[in-house]
Amino acid sequence: MKFSLTLILSSLMLFLASCSTSPVKKTDSTFLNIKLQTSNKNKEIILEHLLEQDFNFSVEFNIENSYKLNNNIVSSNLKYFCNSFIQDQNMHLETLIFDSTRNNKKKILIIYSKNYEKDASKIRNKYPNELYFYLDREDYEYRIREILGVNNSFNKNTQILSFDKSLKIEHSPRIRNDISKIYYLLDYDFGKTVVPIVRNYAFEIDSYSSSEIFHDASNIKKLVDFENLYIPLSDEILEKIKKNKNIKSIENELEKLLIEDLVLIEKVYQNNLFRKNLMLNTSTQRIQNNNKCIKRNLSILRISSNELSSLP
Repeated sequence: MKFSLTLILSSLMLFLASCSTSPVKKTDSTFLNIKLQTSNKNKEIILEHLLEQDFNFSVEFNIENSYKLNNNIVSSNLKYFCNSFIQDQNMHLETLIFDSTRNNKKKILIIYSKNYEKDASKIRNKYPNELYFYLDREDYEYRIREILGVNNSFNKNTQILSFDKSLKIEHSPRIRNDISKIYYLLDYDFGKTVVPIVRNYAFEIDSYSSSEIFHDASNIKKLVDFENLYIPLSDEILEKIKKNKNIKSIENELEKLLIEDLVLIEKVYQNNLFRKNLMLNTSTQRIQNNNKCIKRNLSILRISSNELSSLP
């Protein structure tokens, strides 16, 4: 009889809720003892990852005064890290978008929705001279054209045609020329609609967002809606997500990678493996023994529909 991994993990979690495991026999000579408090969702991710590893380990959940791992992993400051994964992304984006050497005659366009009003407010306090536009779902396409100055171009074309309706004019609307970059603060449901519309008019302007804009996507192919968008992730992260054909969401896949990083760092610290030159999933640096919290070194990736279309 075959049992699903979910059933096995569920049984393990019920057992672990009341006691600790004995060391699991593996071939690696290293050992890992994990003590933490977290949600059942995270317990399942941790156990699934540990069972795939080739080293000895024991796990103790819900031990009083042990490390607490919040349910929302991407927005939490994981043990050993200075900031959450999203905070590190936003900080990296800020250095790229609000570059002090950029042309000050042009503005950054920040497009945000209701869920990101606080984030937009923080950015506005630091950079008050940029362009900030709030979008809601009511008449958003008209608002986008208004934001980009496209409506003026459409109106001029309409006026010209009103003088002579027999004229045949190929009209490509011009957008305002004072925008250097676009920064999106949107969730997936709104972003997958807004980004393609803006790109249709402003395809020559570089646009940026954190990975939050597609966290709720249930298929890596759905990132095609965000073609040409710059995100603070590496090619390696997307490649790892691509390997999993059936996923709950991209956020869930990122959570797995973050927990893998946490487990790896624990293994390194507990076994003094700093000379192994081990790399993290969510950063371009190796783990060092410098008694400082880890601030992730992030790269930047431009989403390409060509790469996504080649997926099975």
